[in-house]
Amino acid sequence: MKMVLAIIQPTKLSAVREALSKIGVTRMTVCDAQGYARQRGQTEYYRGNEYKTNLLRKIALEIVVNEDFLERTVETLSHVSRTGTEGNIGDGKIFVLPTELSFDISSEARGPEAV
Repeated sequence: MKMVLAIIQPTKLSAVREALSKIGVTRMTVCDAQGYARQRGQTEYYRGNEYKTNLLRKIALEIVVNEDFLERTVETLSHVSRTGTEGNIGDGKIFVLPTELSFDISSEARGPEAV
């Protein structure tokens, strides 16, 4: 089992959910996040005043998948989250983390059956 942590643009959330649903990934946790990387924030204008926003709004998706779903999950996230044909700075990141064990509280299932 692996945990896929994807940081994506908020505007891509609905497209990502639909695409993941089509490949059979129907369980995920969605969190609001703020951060920056190479973007280093951006300059905004409000009522004629300029101000710099250091933290940009992002969406963090936490998805635990069995090994056989890992490649297609990462490929789908990468393809759907990209803006434009070549992608842009700020499109996001995908991290894959090992998951030792999972438990389903309601059915008391353990391991891959709990995912």
